[in-house]
Amino acid sequence: MTLQAGTGVVDITPLKPMFLVGYPHVDRISQGAHDPLYATALCLKSGGTSLILVSVDILFIEKSTAARCRAAISEATGVPVENIVITATHTHSGPVTFEYLSMSADPVLPKPDPEYMTQFEAGITVAATTAWRDTKAALLATTTAYVEGVGCNRLSPEAVRDPAAGILYVVDAAERKPLAVLMAYAMHPTVLHEDSLLVSSDFPHFTRAVIKKNFPGATVLYHTAPGGNLSPRYHVKGQTFAEAERLGARLGEIVCEALSKLEAAAFESAPVLGAASKLVDLPVRKFPAVGESERLLTAAVETFERLKREGAAHGPVRTAECVVFGAEERVVLSRTQDEGGLAPWLARALPAEVQALRIGETNVVALPGELFVEYGLEVKRRLSGQTVVFSLANGELQGYIVTPEADAAGGYEAACSMFTAEAGRILVEAAITAAESLRE
Repeated sequence: MTLQAGTGVVDITPLKPMFLVGYPHVDRISQGAHDPLYATALCLKSGGTSLILVSVDILFIEKSTAARCRAAISEATGVPVENIVITATHTHSGPVTFEYLSMSADPVLPKPDPEYMTQFEAGITVAATTAWRDTKAALLATTTAYVEGVGCNRLSPEAVRDPAAGILYVVDAAERKPLAVLMAYAMHPTVLHEDSLLVSSDFPHFTRAVIKKNFPGATVLYHTAPGGNLSPRYHVKGQTFAEAERLGARLGEIVCEALSKLEAAAFESAPVLGAASKLVDLPVRKFPAVGESERLLTAAVETFERLKREGAAHGPVRTAECVVFGAEERVVLSRTQDEGGLAPWLARALPAEVQALRIGETNVVALPGELFVEYGLEVKRRLSGQTVVFSLANGELQGYIVTPEADAAGGYEAACSMFTAEAGRILVEAAITAAESLRE
């Protein structure tokens, strides 16, 4: 059976002014939309197996929300739940769709709006079912774009990052016209900061626009690869839409260049498709006593204020400010721990699902939550053939998954992580096992 492919796109931009989530302590009520938020889906069918991949312009999708959407899609299409993946692009300029323990003390942060959640979940389901219904004969190729000048490690420009954006390109089999470009790039979409009051998907909007301009007819799925410690912090000249356009367009141009180099022989007409998933428990972090967490918060505030007084550069000042945010969140976690209240929040995230898809000779690994880039790189290093890694897939993990080195150093990400660094190794091992099972 030859490959069949279809796409679906649904506008999930809020229909009324809404709180924009992504930065603490700021009552950001939207005053309009700079660009639409989308739920974008790609369906692949070959050899009696179907896969559905969905990308959603939102900060997080909760595990329970993803489960409801995947169940609804499965019921409508017959595609097994484990063959459906839903990821968040992680824009910090969209509505609230989740609840986070560490953010619960923020006095301005609202709970998810029920009316918007109905629109949100319906958009995901309709995009996926449309992609499944509207398939046609297609060809598929994979490639990699190597990206410079868009972002780096937010702790230091010299620290580890992942410059390789994985790409799947789908064309109409009859005329070789573009159908879909799926990409995964490791970078926080945080060019826009708390002063922006417009709904936006941030720089990925401009990346998609460039790709669609150069490949007319293509539906572009943007997925965020593991990059919990990556950001544009040291590359931006300001937190503006002009900067989002500059960086996003650069990324799009690099992707287009990689696509233009694909030769006819690279396209497959009948790729083997497969899916597997594993559920894992993760080790819970032991937080400091409340008094110690409060002392660490005071120290973080003092460092941040000193750097501002000294006129330090934007990058170090923003890093220090984020350390303050993490220290504030750790106080909440310490208090909840002392009160014996962690269990219901852990139940929202656990067991964590790790998913692997096979698309021809390409591995697609979907990991939940915000993982540090090192874990995505390890998955790529250990799996044979091209590997594309998604983060923020099918749920969140109530905080970052950091490395042992980051754990020892402290800082923003480790301070507000619910799980120890050992969680990263567990997720990687589960991913390797799931992906390798599809090759047996």
